[in-house]
Amino acid sequence: MTDTPPQPAPPPYVGQVPTAQLVLPPGVTLATPGRRIGAYFLSVLLAIVTLGIGWMVWGLVVWDKGTSPALQVLGMKAYVPREARRARWGDMALRDGVDYLVAVASCAVSTLVSFVMFLVDDQHRSLADRIGSTVIVHDPQRVLG
Repeated sequence: MTDTPPQPAPPPYVGQVPTAQLVLPPGVTLATPGRRIGAYFLSVLLAIVTLGIGWMVWGLVVWDKGTSPALQVLGMKAYVPREARRARWGDMALRDGVDYLVAVASCAVSTLVSFVMFLVDDQHRSLADRIGSTVIVHDPQRVLG
């Protein structure tokens, strides 16, 4: 019988959890690029249809559920991998609120940068996801609540 030496503790979470180490609850999958692109365009449409005000109020209400208006319609949520939980109101306020302010300040240049980031990232993380330390997951069975 051989004794195996103790394994060193994993490094603390810094930045992005590698896809190979991204553990999601059963029934929850990383949102596909197509679903994310659909959410982006649906978000724009919802903002226009509700004159922006309804979209903002709706967002403030559903942020506590780890989602936004478009994500909610498409069965997606923001997930915080380092804490193995869905995003909360504060996470979503940071994620969506700061992203909105950066987009306004940069005359929407950050939106294009964010889109490119999301396309080349193995976890499809946009600038907003990086700000909020989230990944967007598809949760059709509402495992995350």
